[in-house]
Amino acid sequence: MGDYDARLKRGFALIDKMGWPQERMLKQKEAYPDIYDLTVGHLFGDIWTRPHLSLRERELITMAAIIAQGRPMGVATHFASAIKNGISKETIMELIIHVSAYAGWPVISHSIITFNQAMEELEAEKKTKARAKSKSRAKAAPKPKSRSRAAGRAAA
Repeated sequence: MGDYDARLKRGFALIDKMGWPQERMLKQKEAYPDIYDLTVGHLFGDIWTRPHLSLRERELITMAAIIAQGRPMGVATHFASAIKNGISKETIMELIIHVSAYAGWPVISHSIITFNQAMEELEAEKKTKARAKSKSRAKAAPKPKSRSRAAGRAAA
């Protein structure tokens, strides 16, 4: 396997571990495949998989940088990923407060709105998965044999 393929493989593995929705990545690929390759191969395959920082630390650093820049588009995905990977809501709120003290107080409002939207999307995703799981169980369960009306009256 070449270096390029190895980078993509590492990148895909990390994206899966972070719990990112594949639809977002595929939209990026549809828009411009080179950007998708750079995001998966370089950003996640090279940068995010370097030694010395844990996934948790990288997630916290990334959220802090995006919050400080006031970029709602990128931070929502990282909020959801952080929650999925065990970073508590309280830790994220403290991160927002701390960054806001240095980056400017208005980023709190912006970040809270974005965080709440991300949590609503995450909750909707969980409900959709639960409904799909429930439907698949219902299909797999054997259906009771229905008795005809005549048989039901005879039994009564």
